[in-house]
Amino acid sequence: MSVQVVVEAPGTHRLEPHTPREPGPGEALVAVHAVGVCGSDRELYRGNRPAEYVRYPVVPGHEWSGTVRAVGSGVPERLVGRKVVGEGFRNCQVCARCHAGETTLCEAGYEETGFTRPGAMAPTLTLPARLLHPLPDGADLTAAALLEPAACVAAAALLAGARPGERVAVVGTGTLGMLAVRFLAAISPGELLLVGLDREREPLAKEFGATDFAVSGPGLPGGYDVVIEAAGSAEAARTAAALLRRGGRLVLTGIPAPGAAGLDPAGLVVRRLEVRTVFGAPPAAWAHAVRLFGAGLLDPLPLVAHRLPLTEFARAVELAGTGAGKVLLLP
Repeated sequence: MSVQVVVEAPGTHRLEPHTPREPGPGEALVAVHAVGVCGSDRELYRGNRPAEYVRYPVVPGHEWSGTVRAVGSGVPERLVGRKVVGEGFRNCQVCARCHAGETTLCEAGYEETGFTRPGAMAPTLTLPARLLHPLPDGADLTAAALLEPAACVAAAALLAGARPGERVAVVGTGTLGMLAVRFLAAISPGELLLVGLDREREPLAKEFGATDFAVSGPGLPGGYDVVIEAAGSAEAARTAAALLRRGGRLVLTGIPAPGAAGLDPAGLVVRRLEVRTVFGAPPAAWAHAVRLFGAGLLDPLPLVAHRLPLTEFARAVELAGTGAGKVLLLP
């Protein structure tokens, strides 16, 4: 019997029989191959995700890969059989922000697969076909399950606008941080530093393209043109800002705990730092990530540490909090 995970309320989940939902007009039915477990899934399960960003009960799963099995009316039949990944943010497509390509800022309000709409921790997922990004026929679907965090990092890299020869740095050695290193390495920086809490992931960082590695603390170098923060803590944001030269560019991708002390506004003004933020990934970032993946320039597979059956959801959530690597569930 095929089952899906349902988080009924914080700390409570169940496995229940899964029945695929036939695609309606403009929709596609996808057979899920793998689904990632990340910090936001832990928040959903533990109940510390902000109330406006979750709707219980819900089937989790916003990082996924799969194969299209059926399409509804208005969707090209040639999509059937294609390997795909898909955007999580639902959007109205008619507001000013959507027309500008900023779909994660849709004025109709927040809706996202796996949080307010049924997600991919199930054998199949039915969603609007316009959110799908087809992959090459030979794509590794296990690796492709990490293209959602890769798309978020792509959004950060595009906002940072790093140019060849610039000095760039990344703070955070988790999945987002390692993927950020790979994206920045692709633009041939003059120097690429990764800052972590310890040296455990230094070898992998060098494999992904970092030229230098440093442990967070006193004595860090400075003068960087671009820094991407990918650790999700206020301290990491302050460390990232301190690494920049005057007039440097900072992109924040992590979400610190509510009420955390933030950046010093005076320092931002006096040093004329440019600060940008990322929350989700718009279509252009998804296209960028899928393009690099398809060209063989992005392989997230070394970041996968655990592959578990969907029935081990609770264990996967715990493992995802250990920092030991990416956890995938296989329906």
